[in-house]
Amino acid sequence: MDSIARAISDPRRFAILKKIANCNEVSCTSLRECQPIAPATMSHHLKELEQAGLIHIRREGKFASLEFQRAAWDAYLANLSKI
Repeated sequence: MDSIARAISDPRRFAILKKIANCNEVSCTSLRECQPIAPATMSHHLKELEQAGLIHIRREGKFASLEFQRAAWDAYLANLSKI
């Protein structure tokens, strides 16, 4: 719960997560086109989301595809509703 709350507390990171969640799978390249930030900053945000369990990063060489982990999100929302 804490790691997810921390990960989505950043407005830019939450916007990135929403973009990923709206697609079955999104590439880092297309995600960077929508979010005009430095590659290192994008990498940091993606690592935070991955560590929280909200996304899965599938790497193929120098390319990466991002997949939203709906089960983790649903579990987070279920725990949040118990408060």
